[in-house]
Amino acid sequence: MQALPFLSAPLVIARLVSTPLRCARLLPTRASSLLLRSTVVDLAILAGHLLLYPTGISQERTVPRPAPHPAAETPDGFLEPEAPQPAPGAPTMLPTEGRAHPPVLLLHGFIDNRSVFLLLRRSLHRHGWRHVEALNYSPLTCDLRKAAELLSRHVEEVCARTGHRRVDLVGHSLGGLIARYYVQRLGGDTRVRTVVTLGTPHSGTRIAPLLSAHPLVRQMRPDSEVIAELARPAPNCRTQFVAFWSAEDQVMIPATTAKISHPDLLAYNVHVAGVGHLALPVNGTVAAGIREALTAAETAEGAADTISVA
Repeated sequence: MQALPFLSAPLVIARLVSTPLRCARLLPTRASSLLLRSTVVDLAILAGHLLLYPTGISQERTVPRPAPHPAAETPDGFLEPEAPQPAPGAPTMLPTEGRAHPPVLLLHGFIDNRSVFLLLRRSLHRHGWRHVEALNYSPLTCDLRKAAELLSRHVEEVCARTGHRRVDLVGHSLGGLIARYYVQRLGGDTRVRTVVTLGTPHSGTRIAPLLSAHPLVRQMRPDSEVIAELARPAPNCRTQFVAFWSAEDQVMIPATTAKISHPDLLAYNVHVAGVGHLALPVNGTVAAGIREALTAAETAEGAADTISVA
């Protein structure tokens, strides 16, 4: 199963090459130029990602939460003072709750793995995010719901290890759909503050009929049970959604399926021009938009806490 990306690469390449050539004559000059340019970039990214893919096959190793102790020895031989204890009646201050950005969990797309987030992870780390982790779901997974259950367990483990009560999720393509299913259908809105999706088929995509033999691909089609479940009411959902979409995304058919339209969800749709499907997780402008969305959510949360305390 680890060879799947290499087996499916010809189908992806055929899609990326044939669509712009068919559409170029039908589009205005500027739109045609954007489509062709994004296709060239996507092909280059696909080639690079195929080389990086083996580095992300194994599950990420996490650092266990250290056992509590009064003092810890630093590398230079000094002892760090004991962390201050909360006042009686005050909420318990866990490892980084209130002192660092909430953890960010990254979810890859179909037949992919965590290596796709190499540049995004570096961007988040460079701008102050301490807890950034990527979750590989098994290549044998044939049900999006099972992947969402795995995500649920992983979120609980991350919260227990870092001391944060809520996390943020960033999902590319299928990964965004898994994140949304967890939040809407499995009660994940109690744990997830913000879901950012990149080229996710929120209303289903009609891409690659030849790949529809795979159950996960069928679940991403417009007439699937999963898409129908996500269209059901979701009253009082506490999670904010930010969906990045591009008219040049040739995997989302139609491209607007990557937008979220649901009356019960607090959702913002962000259009990025000239960015193909494979480029979304590695594009610098998109990375900046993700950081801005996560920071804005923190600011809004802090304001709400201040109001509630007052």
